[in-house]
Amino acid sequence: MTVEVLDDIPEPINSAKRAYQASLKLGIAKGVDRSRAVLAMARAIERAFDDILEANTLDLEASREMAVPELILDWLKLTPTRLETTVEILQRLGELSDPLRRVRNAEYQQDDSQSYSQLMPLGVIGFIYEAFPDLGAIAAGLCIKTGNSIILKGSTEASHSNEAIANVLQSAITEVGLPAGCLELITTEHGASVRDLVVQDQYLNLVIPYGRSTLVQQVMRQATCPVLKSAMGNCYLYWSLNSSLEMVRWMIIDSHESDPDPVNAIEKVLIHRQALPSSLAVLWNSLKDKGFEVKGDAELVEAFPQLQLAKDTEWGTAYLTKTVAFKLVDSLEAAIAWINQYSSGHADCIVTESYQESRQFALGVNSASTYINASPRFSRNPSRGDSIFLGMSNQKGHRRGFISLETLTTVKHIVQGNGRF
Repeated sequence: MTVEVLDDIPEPINSAKRAYQASLKLGIAKGVDRSRAVLAMARAIERAFDDILEANTLDLEASREMAVPELILDWLKLTPTRLETTVEILQRLGELSDPLRRVRNAEYQQDDSQSYSQLMPLGVIGFIYEAFPDLGAIAAGLCIKTGNSIILKGSTEASHSNEAIANVLQSAITEVGLPAGCLELITTEHGASVRDLVVQDQYLNLVIPYGRSTLVQQVMRQATCPVLKSAMGNCYLYWSLNSSLEMVRWMIIDSHESDPDPVNAIEKVLIHRQALPSSLAVLWNSLKDKGFEVKGDAELVEAFPQLQLAKDTEWGTAYLTKTVAFKLVDSLEAAIAWINQYSSGHADCIVTESYQESRQFALGVNSASTYINASPRFSRNPSRGDSIFLGMSNQKGHRRGFISLETLTTVKHIVQGNGRF
């Protein structure tokens, strides 16, 4: 008989094994125990505010010395308000009803038996995130609530913050009697790459990458286990002739108010060619007053030299800043075709007073969600309903649209016979 020496095993494998073993116990834990764990996580974060903010200061100072882009610095920066929001989300998660064991009608029935289905945990979820140290805590809360173990792998820029948060969360989890492996953190000291984690398909059931599209695409290319793509930015708005200038202005500005990440920010606007030039100038001036950078296609720049030219490559790329590019189109059909080719595919909008146009847009745009005369602004902790959202997914596959508690579950079919054979 041989004894496995864990110290000789690369850390991602080590973490995946511990998380897998913990998931077997967590998956059968009572809902009340999982809720107690999430509430304990909230209290632990609240008690550790000073330590977490101190660790975050170290990350910010190191990142500035390394000339990390301002965008990443903004994502990285923790404030008391952001931590308070994290605590509120964890508290609300802990108070929600148990998302597991819900019985549903089965899609099929057999003779002399009764069939039904139940929501069950996935098992082990890997969360790979760029900056956003507070998201590690929120993702952990969603996973523990749904009976899943989680492996966190954050970016180098947030190493101190991620470790400080993970340590207090692990302590809270073990204090309520759940295995420590329910939450694993792969630190930069382990020297592990993203690939080292995402090929552990023997133990991982799902990987969620969160950050810029380059990170998401890297995970998609390298993973051997299922991946739930997340998306942010590069959402389109079609400005119909039958619409209000004030509605367009409000939707653009409001969509950029998500903090700290502009998940559903409107970054591109398609305008019907017959729109009034005076309306365009009023809108652009108003956006500039709000701190936006405004760009246009070649046709608009020729008519309005004050606009900056949007390059061809920009129409399919997210800015992730307060930048909006405008383009003229000939019709609603042309707008739908352009959006389907260049949008990020998770949240696109139309402003129109025509019911027919709204229906055509909603059915024709190949995106996870469409918004009609409504701001697509993203909120992790919406005031209405009983859901918490980690982000948005733009893929067709495991789940699409809002990444919620139910997204982190799967369905088990159960057939109960009556003893006849």
